[in-house]
Formats: sequence, C-alpha cells, structure tokens
Amino acid sequence: MTGRRYAVVGGGILGAAVARRLLAVQPDARVTVLEKEPVLASHQTGRNSGVVHAGLYYTPGSLKARLCRRGVGLLQEYCGERGLAYDECGKVLVARNSTEEARLGDILARARANGVPDVRTIDRDALRALEPHVEGTSGLHSPHTAIVDYGAVTRALADDVAAAGGTVTTSFEVTGLARRGGETLVSGRRQGAETAEAFDAVIVCAGLHADRVAKLAGDDDDPKIVPFRGEYYLLRPEKRDLVKGLVYPVPDPRYPFLGVHLTPRVDGEVMVGPNAVLALAREGYGWTTVSPRDLADALGWPGFRAFAKKHWRTGATEMLGSLSKRKFVAEARKYVPELTIDDVVPGPSGIRAQALGRDGSLVDDFRITRHGSVLSVRNAPSPAATSSLAIAEHIVALALDRKDTPAP
Repeated sequence: MTGRRYAVVGGGILGAAVARRLLAVQPDARVTVLEKEPVLASHQTGRNSGVVHAGLYYTPGSLKARLCRRGVGLLQEYCGERGLAYDECGKVLVARNSTEEARLGDILARARANGVPDVRTIDRDALRALEPHVEGTSGLHSPHTAIVDYGAVTRALADDVAAAGGTVTTSFEVTGLARRGGETLVSGRRQGAETAEAFDAVIVCAGLHADRVAKLAGDDDDPKIVPFRGEYYLLRPEKRDLVKGLVYPVPDPRYPFLGVHLTPRVDGEVMVGPNAVLALAREGYGWTTVSPRDLADALGWPGFRAFAKKHWRTGATEMLGSLSKRKFVAEARKYVPELTIDDVVPGPSGIRAQALGRDGSLVDDFRITRHGSVLSVRNAPSPAATSSLAIAEHIVALALDRKDTPAP
C-alpha cells in the first residue's frame, strides 16, 4: 500500500527535522522537502550563533520551555550518534548592578522550574574564576549550555530523510497552495519553470516567509513576520581567549531584545553581538539590500507601528550600534573591559523572523495553525533550533491527529 504524500515547505533545521520525523513514524510515507534556495539552511538556521539553549528564561509550562528541555536532550543524543560537534562550553549571565542581580533570582527560579540542571548563582570571585576577563558584580552559571553547528545538523537530518526514502528538492519556491478534492496542489517555480504536484498534507516551516506561505493556504495575516537584522563582529584570533564560554547580559524585561553578548563557536570563532535593527528586506543581510515589498509589508502593519511607538528609544540605540563600530564595541566592553575597537573585525549577520501581533505584541511562544490539510508553523523563535527535534515530534503528532506527543 502506498503511503500518504507529505510536502514540507522549508529546508531549514525545522523542516528537515519534521521530514525525518514523518518518515520515522510512517516509514511508507512519501515525504518531499521543498526549499527555495540552492542549499539548505541558507537563512536563520545557517546564520545563527549556534547556541544550544538550556531553557533559562522561558515561562515554566509553556510550549517553548517544554520543547526546549526535551529538544536539548534529543539534539545532544543526535549529535553524538552522527559524530557532530557538541560543546558544553557553559554560559554565564553577568549582572552589573543590584537591579540586574535581583533579576537573576527570577531567572534562577524559572530555570529550576524548567528542569535546567546544575544552574546556580555565583558571586564576583566565582565569576572571575570562570571568566577571568569578564567584569560583573555576580552572575548565573549554566554549565551545560552548549554550542553546535546547526547547518551541519540540518545537512545530517536531510541525509537521514534521503536514506529513509524521502526527497529533498532545492531551488523550488512555493507560489501556491490550492485545495483540490482531498488533496493540496502545491505550485512553485524551479529553475524558471512553473510546476505543480499534489500532496495529501502540507507542513509549512518557512521561517522568514512563514506568514506569506500560510496565507497561500487561506490563513490570515496575524501574526505578521517583521524581519530584524542582527549584526556581529568577530574577535581577532589572538583575542579569542578573552572568553572561555558564553557571556550574556541579564535580560531586561522592558525590552524585546537581549543585547550584545560574546559567543564562542564550534569552528573556533568568537562572535560579538548581535544588535537588532529593522531589516530593509526579509533577506536583507546588509543596509544595501532593500525590498520595497518587504519594507512596505513591515511599515504598513499596525502591529509594527504600535511596537515602534513603544520601543523607539531602544531602536535608536540599536541603530547607533549598527552605524558605529565604537558604539557597538562599547556595549561589549561593559562585560569585557579589556576589549578594544581594534580587537574585532566585521562578522556575519542574520535575520530574526519576528512575529508581531496586530496589537504590537511580540509573539513569544511557538505558534502552529491549521487550515485544511495545511499545518503552518507561524512562529518559531529562539530556541527553535535547540528544540527542533522536539518541535518535529510535536508537529508530526498534530499532523497525524495524535494525542501522544512525547512528553518532555
């Protein structure tokens, strides 16, 4: 008997993980991944910092918290099986004053409620023992926070899909989703030619274009994806020993973005950043890439106008950091005073697909909607890469109308 036909739209880590999970649960299924770029993991997956988040910040009991904690274990196990780098370099949140110290208590309570192992508060001396070049009054240490190469993980997942009989199709841009009887006709462009294929079900993991692809299936505009660019500098090789592990600020609940931090990578680089500025295109990795359609989409969304009105001061500060290397480095110097403007070189940038509600609220948790036979991941914020294997379990259970989504 021929199995059901599934299209998975999007070749980032989430799309690859969902396709792999479908084939694990239904080995006779015919699963096709459709990715518009020539290579997988071209956007958010391949351009993030590579951090495996432990689950420090997330509201206990939320889908984000539960899937993060399960996802960490699944990802570590998978990397071990496939011989992929997985480095538990650890992470410190650095408090610089009494206000930030008070916030550490709230974060510690959340982390423990979420089951994050061995997390603890540390004093100035313990902080300096862990990070000799970092200055702060105290901190929160998560020794099992890790780093990986999510692009490499995605490619391994895609290899698993192919080995299980699935198909990974690149350079295929989905342009239409139409219900036809009991099928969904997926239309698209590949190498300049129009093509279409029928599937029994479609799962959309389209990241930066999640809202647009979902709308093709009949979903509404809310929430809208608004792109924010995060820019990084890299430490010069001789300065990489300024940090031993991940060095993060204490989040300020008044603001939506975390702020500049220092992040070692598995390739040996150390990233400094990111800031967060409105991107002029959904795939606008620099100031010179402008999409009138994308810009009009963002500026015309009532939710963005409400968001900008509330956070314009933060936006102005982030803009200064983008335009001034000195200002950017000054933010990092708050934690590593020895750092100088000559110690860094321009690095990569990435785009965060920020889902904004019509009222201007940031959609914080994972959001998945269904329209007919199309299941759409409308919001997959950090820690989506960390949680990808667990999210895949959850999505596939929803797609199959099962109640047995594995418990975290």
